Amino acid sequence: MNDMTPMAAPVRARKPDWIRVKAPTSAGFAKTRELMRSKSLTTVCEEAACPNIGECWSKKHATVMILGDTCTRACAFCNVKTGMPRAVDRMEPQNVADAAAQMGLNHIVITSVDRDDLPDGGASQFVKVIHAIRASNPTTTIEILTPDFRNKAQAAIESIVEARPDVYNHNLETVPRLYPTIRPGARYYASLRLLESVKKHDPSIFTKSGVMLGLGEERLEIHQVMDDMRCADIDFLTMGQYLQPTPRHAKVAEFVPPKAFDAYASIARAKGFLLVASSPLTRSSYHAGDDFERLRANRDAKLGVARI
Repeated sequence: MNDMTPMAAPVRARKPDWIRVKAPTSAGFAKTRELMRSKSLTTVCEEAACPNIGECWSKKHATVMILGDTCTRACAFCNVKTGMPRAVDRMEPQNVADAAAQMGLNHIVITSVDRDDLPDGGASQFVKVIHAIRASNPTTTIEILTPDFRNKAQAAIESIVEARPDVYNHNLETVPRLYPTIRPGARYYASLRLLESVKKHDPSIFTKSGVMLGLGEERLEIHQVMDDMRCADIDFLTMGQYLQPTPRHAKVAEFVPPKAFDAYASIARAKGFLLVASSPLTRSSYHAGDDFERLRANRDAKLGVARI
């Protein structure tokens, strides 16, 4: 082979039938996209190439990604671009609140890129967004999906918990053994401690975490992650199939069949999670509003509280 011989393009594994979705074409999808553009808002739905975007946006469900569209880390599974982020947008909190009002959201999910460049990791922007939504949409319940606030976690958690989101989500993503290659900028036990700390500061806030399957993890490793989560008093576990966003990202080691997801869900429920969402297409914020209602109902049932 000489220097002029073309290189073969990397081949991605063909998706099985159970995780194929239709391309988004509905009027509701177009309307949600237009609203996000008009408010200069970024969504993780687009940036992470979520397979459920067509279904969610057609129902006016979107996960807003604050603090820009550029991450300071480069995880092997994530499609969000990496680089030096722009300055924090001071109008962003109000724009998020306005979008929630225009969409008539009962439940909103707010996430962000990693912002290791900021003194507080971006925690103050989460607080401002929560306050803005509460001021203009007092009945909207708020779910946040935060980064790990590396080396700033304690102060970040304290400020965010004081703002009282309804659900605090932070994803472990995978098993500890795979962190060096899949999530090299993070530390497994630091993420566990973050979620445990949220619960200790305010037990009324639901905690949530998720893992991806199909990255090369072993069954018993997943069981151990479940046990670790329960030791940290995490309420809600989500499990979904990892999908390789581009040829340069980590390869799919296995397409886990739906029956295996069902089996994991049964084991997780037996371990004591209040709620488990486990299927190939499950993502952190997929059906988040409906899941929040189930969380509340399950906790009330556990505590013997009658809902009015």
